[in-house]
Amino acid sequence: MSPHTDQAPSSALSPSKWFAEQVQPHEASLRSYLRHSLSSFADVDDLVQECYARLLRERDRGEVRSSRAFLFAVARNAVRDLLRRRAVSNSLPITETGGMPVLVDGANVVDFVSRREELALLTEAIRALPERCRHVFLLRKIQGLSQREIAVRLGITENTVETLVAKGARRCVDHLRARGIGPGGKHGR
Repeated sequence: MSPHTDQAPSSALSPSKWFAEQVQPHEASLRSYLRHSLSSFADVDDLVQECYARLLRERDRGEVRSSRAFLFAVARNAVRDLLRRRAVSNSLPITETGGMPVLVDGANVVDFVSRREELALLTEAIRALPERCRHVFLLRKIQGLSQREIAVRLGITENTVETLVAKGARRCVDHLRARGIGPGGKHGR
Protein backbone atom coordinates (compact mmCIF):
# COMPACT_ATOMS: atom_id res chain seq x y z
CA MET A 1 0.00 0.00 0.00
CA SER A 2 1.39 3.41 -0.96
CA PRO A 3 1.93 5.89 1.89
CA HIS A 4 -0.05 8.50 -0.06
CA THR A 5 -3.21 6.49 -0.52
CA ASP A 6 -5.88 5.18 1.84
CA GLN A 7 -6.47 1.97 -0.07
CA ALA A 8 -4.73 -0.83 -1.89
CA PRO A 9 -3.62 0.10 -5.39
CA SER A 10 -6.63 -0.31 -7.66
CA SER A 11 -4.56 -2.27 -10.16
CA ALA A 12 -4.02 -4.99 -7.52
CA LEU A 13 -7.75 -5.77 -7.38
CA SER A 14 -10.13 -7.03 -10.02
CA PRO A 15 -12.56 -4.29 -11.16
CA SER A 16 -15.55 -5.92 -9.42
CA LYS A 17 -13.63 -6.55 -6.18
CA TRP A 18 -12.24 -3.00 -6.26
CA PHE A 19 -15.74 -1.58 -6.77
CA ALA A 20 -17.20 -3.72 -3.96
CA GLU A 21 -14.44 -2.84 -1.50
CA GLN A 22 -13.54 0.74 -2.40
CA VAL A 23 -16.71 2.28 -3.84
CA GLN A 24 -19.90 0.58 -2.67
CA PRO A 25 -19.24 1.23 1.04
CA HIS A 26 -19.58 4.97 0.28
CA GLU A 27 -22.87 4.73 -1.64
CA ALA A 28 -25.13 5.46 1.35
CA SER A 29 -23.23 8.61 2.34
CA LEU A 30 -23.00 9.69 -1.30
CA ARG A 31 -26.77 9.30 -1.72
CA SER A 32 -27.36 11.15 1.56
CA TYR A 33 -25.19 14.05 0.39
CA LEU A 34 -26.98 14.19 -2.96
CA ARG A 35 -30.46 13.97 -1.38
CA HIS A 36 -29.50 16.89 0.87
CA SER A 37 -28.38 18.91 -2.16
CA LEU A 38 -31.17 17.97 -4.59
CA SER A 39 -34.93 17.72 -4.38
CA SER A 40 -35.52 14.90 -6.87
CA PHE A 41 -34.74 11.22 -6.20
CA ALA A 42 -34.38 10.75 -9.97
CA ASP A 43 -31.62 13.38 -9.95
CA VAL A 44 -29.92 11.55 -7.09
CA ASP A 45 -29.97 8.27 -9.02
CA ASP A 46 -28.69 9.97 -12.18
CA LEU A 47 -25.84 11.70 -10.37
CA VAL A 48 -24.82 8.53 -8.50
CA GLN A 49 -24.49 6.80 -11.86
CA GLU A 50 -22.59 9.77 -13.29
CA CYS A 51 -20.20 9.70 -10.31
CA TYR A 52 -19.60 5.98 -10.78
CA ALA A 53 -19.01 6.39 -14.50
CA ARG A 54 -16.46 9.17 -13.95
CA LEU A 55 -14.77 7.20 -11.18
CA LEU A 56 -14.45 4.10 -13.36
CA ARG A 57 -13.03 6.11 -16.26
CA GLU A 58 -10.42 7.70 -14.00
CA ARG A 59 -9.63 4.36 -12.35
CA ASP A 60 -8.91 2.89 -15.79
CA ARG A 61 -6.47 5.75 -16.37
CA GLY A 62 -4.85 5.09 -12.97
CA GLU A 63 -5.78 8.55 -11.64
CA VAL A 64 -7.81 7.59 -8.53
CA ARG A 65 -5.93 7.72 -5.23
CA SER A 66 -8.94 7.82 -2.90
CA SER A 67 -12.29 6.52 -4.14
CA ARG A 68 -14.25 8.35 -1.44
CA ALA A 69 -12.58 11.71 -1.98
CA PHE A 70 -12.92 11.37 -5.73
CA LEU A 71 -16.61 10.36 -5.51
CA PHE A 72 -17.50 13.35 -3.35
CA ALA A 73 -15.49 15.78 -5.46
CA VAL A 74 -17.31 14.50 -8.55
CA ALA A 75 -20.64 14.69 -6.70
CA ARG A 76 -20.06 18.31 -5.68
CA ASN A 77 -19.14 19.22 -9.25
CA ALA A 78 -22.12 17.33 -10.67
CA VAL A 79 -24.54 19.02 -8.26
CA ARG A 80 -23.08 22.42 -9.09
CA ASP A 81 -23.28 21.71 -12.83
CA LEU A 82 -26.88 20.49 -12.56
CA LEU A 83 -27.92 23.52 -10.52
CA ARG A 84 -26.12 25.84 -12.91
CA ARG A 85 -27.87 24.27 -15.93
CA ARG A 86 -31.22 24.62 -14.21
CA ALA A 87 -30.48 28.17 -13.16
CA VAL A 88 -29.70 29.10 -16.74
CA SER A 89 -32.83 27.39 -18.02
CA ASN A 90 -34.92 29.15 -15.35
CA SER A 91 -33.16 32.49 -15.98
CA LEU A 92 -31.94 32.52 -12.40
CA PRO A 93 -28.18 32.78 -11.99
CA ILE A 94 -26.26 30.68 -9.50
CA THR A 95 -23.13 31.62 -7.59
CA GLU A 96 -19.86 31.50 -9.46
CA THR A 97 -16.43 30.72 -8.12
CA GLY A 98 -14.88 33.99 -9.34
CA GLY A 99 -13.54 34.97 -5.94
CA MET A 100 -12.06 31.58 -5.21
CA PRO A 101 -8.46 30.82 -6.07
CA VAL A 102 -7.84 28.22 -8.74
CA LEU A 103 -6.29 24.96 -7.63
CA VAL A 104 -2.65 25.08 -8.64
CA ASP A 105 -0.02 22.36 -8.73
CA GLY A 106 0.90 21.43 -5.21
CA ALA A 107 -2.18 22.97 -3.65
CA ASN A 108 -3.41 21.26 -0.52
CA VAL A 109 -6.28 18.87 -1.31
CA VAL A 110 -7.86 19.53 2.08
CA ASP A 111 -8.03 23.26 1.34
CA PHE A 112 -9.48 22.54 -2.10
CA VAL A 113 -12.18 20.23 -0.70
CA SER A 114 -12.91 22.73 2.08
CA ARG A 115 -13.44 25.52 -0.46
CA ARG A 116 -15.71 23.26 -2.50
CA GLU A 117 -17.74 22.47 0.60
CA GLU A 118 -17.95 26.18 1.41
CA LEU A 119 -19.23 26.88 -2.11
CA ALA A 120 -21.83 24.13 -1.74
CA LEU A 121 -22.91 25.61 1.60
CA LEU A 122 -23.12 29.10 0.09
CA THR A 123 -25.26 27.75 -2.76
CA GLU A 124 -27.44 26.03 -0.16
CA ALA A 125 -27.71 29.30 1.81
CA ILE A 126 -28.78 31.24 -1.28
CA ARG A 127 -31.33 28.58 -2.23
CA ALA A 128 -32.79 28.83 1.30
CA LEU A 129 -33.49 32.57 0.97
CA PRO A 130 -37.11 33.65 0.47
CA GLU A 131 -37.84 33.84 -3.27
CA ARG A 132 -37.99 37.64 -3.62
CA CYS A 133 -34.92 38.14 -1.43
CA ARG A 134 -33.00 35.46 -3.39
CA HIS A 135 -33.94 37.01 -6.73
CA VAL A 136 -32.82 40.52 -5.69
CA PHE A 137 -29.67 39.15 -4.01
CA LEU A 138 -28.66 37.22 -7.14
CA LEU A 139 -29.36 40.16 -9.44
CA ARG A 140 -27.14 42.39 -7.30
CA LYS A 141 -24.35 40.08 -6.18
CA ILE A 142 -24.10 37.65 -9.07
CA GLN A 143 -25.31 39.54 -12.13
CA GLY A 144 -23.85 42.81 -10.81
CA LEU A 145 -26.87 44.98 -11.55
CA SER A 146 -27.04 48.31 -9.75
CA GLN A 147 -29.69 48.95 -7.11
CA ARG A 148 -31.39 51.35 -9.52
CA GLU A 149 -31.46 48.77 -12.35
CA ILE A 150 -32.96 46.16 -10.04
CA ALA A 151 -35.53 48.62 -8.67
CA VAL A 152 -36.64 49.58 -12.19
CA ARG A 153 -36.68 45.97 -13.41
CA LEU A 154 -38.76 44.74 -10.45
CA GLY A 155 -40.85 47.85 -9.84
CA ILE A 156 -39.64 48.35 -6.26
CA THR A 157 -37.77 51.14 -4.51
CA GLU A 158 -33.98 51.27 -4.28
CA ASN A 159 -34.35 51.19 -0.48
CA THR A 160 -36.21 47.89 -0.79
CA VAL A 161 -33.44 46.54 -3.01
CA GLU A 162 -30.81 47.61 -0.47
CA THR A 163 -32.79 46.05 2.40
CA LEU A 164 -33.29 42.75 0.58
CA VAL A 165 -29.62 42.51 -0.44
CA ALA A 166 -28.51 43.19 3.14
CA LYS A 167 -31.04 40.68 4.48
CA GLY A 168 -29.84 38.05 1.98
CA ALA A 169 -26.18 38.64 2.82
CA ARG A 170 -26.90 38.48 6.56
CA ARG A 171 -28.85 35.23 6.20
CA CYS A 172 -26.09 33.68 4.07
CA VAL A 173 -23.45 34.63 6.65
CA ASP A 174 -25.62 33.22 9.45
CA HIS A 175 -26.15 30.01 7.45
CA LEU A 176 -22.40 29.59 6.93
CA ARG A 177 -21.53 30.41 10.55
CA ALA A 178 -24.10 27.88 11.78
CA ARG A 179 -22.15 25.29 9.81
CA GLY A 180 -18.74 26.36 11.12
CA ILE A 181 -17.67 28.53 8.18
CA GLY A 182 -16.47 32.10 8.65
CA PRO A 183 -15.32 34.19 11.63
CA GLY A 184 -15.36 32.06 14.73
CA GLY A 185 -15.97 28.89 12.67
CA LYS A 186 -13.62 26.00 12.11
CA HIS A 187 -12.77 27.23 8.60
CA GLY A 188 -12.62 30.92 9.52
CA ARG A 189 -9.88 32.85 7.81
